[in-house]
Parts: sequence; structure tokens; C-alpha cells
Amino acid sequence: MLGIVFTEFMEMVETQFSEDLLDDVLDSCNLASGGSYTSVGYYDYKEMIQLVMALSKQVNVPVDELIEAFGTHMFGVLGGKYPVMLEGYATTLDFLESVDGTVHKEVLKLYPDAELPHFSTERKSQGHLVMHYKSRRPFSNLALGLIKGSAQYFDEVLEISFTSSQDESMYRTDFDIRVADE
Repeated sequence: MLGIVFTEFMEMVETQFSEDLLDDVLDSCNLASGGSYTSVGYYDYKEMIQLVMALSKQVNVPVDELIEAFGTHMFGVLGGKYPVMLEGYATTLDFLESVDGTVHKEVLKLYPDAELPHFSTERKSQGHLVMHYKSRRPFSNLALGLIKGSAQYFDEVLEISFTSSQDESMYRTDFDIRVADE
């Protein structure tokens, strides 16, 4: 998993909770990396799971809620660092349709060894999109947070429902996304 995901997670914990809490979370995990991350490094995604589970215990917030909140935070960070990826899109759904074909291609230019999830979309109407998430890692709630972060960026209200499944090697989630009042 990309190091920027870890460094931004730690930044979010410091900002939304405290530096002391982050230290407690790191101390409670037996991380192969030792909890030392660089934004350009690559780390085992299982360390992120350990960190989120430890944070969940510390703050008594469910893991899925924390991962979703992190996704929303992460969208704001990425939008701020790479605004060019958002240029030319008028709506959240227009942007979401481009994630796999455009945004992920740009990410791979910056991080060629990144293992990104796969997204495909079906546009049902102007205000209705179905987005299919597929990954070897269990982070569909991160994707949900990123979707919600994109809606905040485009100042839109979305109604999102989803169904998830998994087998031995793949996690799948179908997001049904509608612009409110459509």
C-alpha cells in the first residue's frame, strides 16, 4: 500500500484526535515497519488494518466508520495536492466515471508499483451511477469515504447504497450512487 496512505492516516489521527493518541496507537501495534512511514514508500496493507483496529479500540468508533472518515479526509488531501486530476469535471458522477481510466493512470505515473483497486461504472441516468469496486484488499469503506469526499468537493448531496461480497482473493462492492433530488 502506498506510503502516502499511511502518512495521511497518521496526520488525520493527530489532527482529529491528538499526537498522544497516535503514539498510543503506534505503541499498541507490533508493526513490521516499526510505524515509520514515508509518503513515497510501499507498506503491507495489513499494517493499516492493525492501525485502524487499534484506533477503533482507543476511541470506541467502529472500524468501518474510521476507514470511511479517512477516505473522506484522503480525498481532500489528494484534491489539494493534485488539483489537476479534478479539472474538467462538473459533477461528482462525471469525476467518478473517470477514476479508473484517468485518475489511476496518473497515480501510476507517480507510483508505478502501486496496486490500485479496479473501478468500473454504469451510468444509469444523468444523476445515477453504479460504481463497481474490486480489490484484493478489504477497503471498500475507504472507497465510500473517497466518494463522499468527492461529493463535498463538488458541493453535491449523494444518496449512496452498496452491497459487498468477497471470495478467497477478491473483495467486491457495488455502489449505487444517486444525486439527491434526482
